[in-house]
Amino acid sequence: MFLLINGSFGIGKTTLAKRLSVEVQGAVISDPEDVGFVLRRLPPILLGLKRQPDDYQDMALWRRLIVVQARLRHMGSRVVLVPMAFTDRSYFAALEAALLRTAPVQKICLVAPLETVRERLEARAAFEGRALGEFEIRRSAECVAAHVDPFFGVRIDATQSLDMVAAEAKALITGFAAKPGVP
Repeated sequence: MFLLINGSFGIGKTTLAKRLSVEVQGAVISDPEDVGFVLRRLPPILLGLKRQPDDYQDMALWRRLIVVQARLRHMGSRVVLVPMAFTDRSYFAALEAALLRTAPVQKICLVAPLETVRERLEARAAFEGRALGEFEIRRSAECVAAHVDPFFGVRIDATQSLDMVAAEAKALITGFAAKPGVP
């Protein structure tokens, strides 16, 4: 199965994925940021673009490659954890549909008030010795606003402790895997 872990920038998606990869038997991470990291370093002309888009979500090649990456990770794993910050319903629906051709998909969405997200982003930026960027500020607000929509997954309150968030996510994985027809 694929577990799509959606949520705002700085909300704890990658932290949760790392935790679950240790606690859930057969779970691995397929991080779309890895694909974006590579694509961001290529000249736009090599990607058939005039310029790099502001956001990976807007790059069709990135959207195709994250599906390939997740499917490859699935070949040797029972559960593939995919942390991401999608806000565009059509992009998210296309990702889900593409992954469903390989295995069942469960969606969760970590949510928190914008103030909490900003505090976490500011703490991360300070830890990294940099200022919080305009892109992070804008996208975090967009994510928080978009993720009130249940389309983006079962909502999990990310203001809880990591233990509680992980327990809720594991319960969803276990419950989903127990459904008839889910391998």
